[in-house]
Amino acid sequence: MRLVLTKAAMPTPHPTEGELAILQVLWDRALPCTVREVHEALTRRKDTAYTTVLKMMTIMADKGLLHRDESERSHRYAAAHPEPAVQKVLVKDLLTRAFSGSALQLVQRALDVDAPDGAELDAIAKLIADAKARRKPAAKR
Repeated sequence: MRLVLTKAAMPTPHPTEGELAILQVLWDRALPCTVREVHEALTRRKDTAYTTVLKMMTIMADKGLLHRDESERSHRYAAAHPEPAVQKVLVKDLLTRAFSGSALQLVQRALDVDAPDGAELDAIAKLIADAKARRKPAAKR
């Protein structure tokens, strides 16, 4: 039996900084968008040429980062992967490359860079407590 991976079955790719900006627009809108709509949203942050956005979105569709709907005159694009899935891939890569796989060091640096408020610290503590609970052997529950 021969397994053929389609773009949909491929693992979540690693987007570049520019690709992440486009994905962020699509995730924020939560609906398929035209190149013009994405271009307008990006231009509010940084002046970007329409043709650059068009080319990037075409490449992203070819890479499997975007789905393209060609049923209308203006093609509509949607993110092929949900935001948490892409974030997970990027964090795993960062964790491996920059922190030798140490979640402790990653969290220490994150807290050094940005001092969270009390509510965020409480939410982080809850995440840690939940992670500990999931790791307990089933017999001890």
